[in-house]
Amino acid sequence: MALSYKARRRWSLVILLIGLPAYIVVAVSVVNMIDRPPIWLELLIYIGLGIVWVLPFKAVFKGVGQADPDAPHDDQN
Repeated sequence: MALSYKARRRWSLVILLIGLPAYIVVAVSVVNMIDRPPIWLELLIYIGLGIVWVLPFKAVFKGVGQADPDAPHDDQN
């Protein structure tokens, strides 16, 4: 089932305002449970986790910054 443009915009806002901060807290907690690895390894872990969180939501975020494709076009000059 494909989401409409408005639904994708709403879900992307929910994901960014609620999901991302929660994911950050979980990622920091997991890294702290590893007993503070060296800074270079910690940086690699955060970079990897920063990329991994968005993969499941790629379809939601795709095209959200563009104009609404379902909106009527006003071609009058």
